[in-house]
Amino acid sequence: MEILCLRPRADFERAEALPPASLDVVYRAPGDADVPALMKRAKALVIPAVGPKLPPALFEGSSVQLVQVTGAGMDRLDAATLKQWGIAAANVPGGSNKAVAEYAVTTAAVLARRLSWADDEIRRGNYAAFRARMLADNLAGLDGLLAGIVGLGTIGMAVAEAFQKMGCRICYFDPAPRDPAGADALGAISLSLDELLRSADVVTLHVPLLPQTQGLIGDRELAMMKDGAVLIHASRGGIVDERALARHLESGHVGGAAIDVYTTEPPAEDHPLLALKSEAARRILFTPHIAGVTRQSAAFLFRAAWKNVERVAVAGEPPLHRVY
Repeated sequence: MEILCLRPRADFERAEALPPASLDVVYRAPGDADVPALMKRAKALVIPAVGPKLPPALFEGSSVQLVQVTGAGMDRLDAATLKQWGIAAANVPGGSNKAVAEYAVTTAAVLARRLSWADDEIRRGNYAAFRARMLADNLAGLDGLLAGIVGLGTIGMAVAEAFQKMGCRICYFDPAPRDPAGADALGAISLSLDELLRSADVVTLHVPLLPQTQGLIGDRELAMMKDGAVLIHASRGGIVDERALARHLESGHVGGAAIDVYTTEPPAEDHPLLALKSEAARRILFTPHIAGVTRQSAAFLFRAAWKNVERVAVAGEPPLHRVY
């Protein structure tokens, strides 16, 4: 046995992205009793990007040379532990770009035009009254709006391009953008976070969960947003203060929010956003951490992950996209 994979074989079968024949793969759930023993025999560990942190004890005395994440997020891993044991960790950057961009643009349009809210009102028998309200409120589409991208990395750039194609003007906050020339080509304007929040009609978040991004969008930042602006949160739980967001949705100051990630996943029944009632509840869209998950993105991520594992475990070459 060379490779231990902590996600089901069925995930790879569905995406038609099973590992190459050169890899001997054993599939287990993270809590299976024999996982620690298997770690002492495996050359590589393959894990999904989403899930609880892996305990440092799991790596003690293991033979693992590479931890390969089948996505971009690395927050399940403890960098100090991996460095202590000399274990490389790699991700697959860029595989979810189009899926996240599609999610951001779609949810922004649905919220701005109140499409899901209208669906609910029609089901309640309020067709005429709600149509009249939508017309009276003179709702805007995306064309001509200012989309603010917080985090202009690989995914943020794809999101910026998608909004620009919809006719949006683009601004961004990122102290070290990955592709400044690409941002300039889009006509994107670099702003401070405060300036972006005060100016943007749509604010969409694409930053990793780090000590400096924990609680990045709190009560102060939400209060700065334009009245009626829309927030798209498809990065990592913990970046947005969920209680503060609930208050700003309830007051009507924030016009809408799409929430794909949560501080605790799954969210508890008493989660402040799930507890919203009446119109505040209609201005929010919930999804279960799937903004970057499509059949196409999964196939790309899985194939790239297996190729990197094969590179290390079979060819003895250093991994691509090493993060730690």
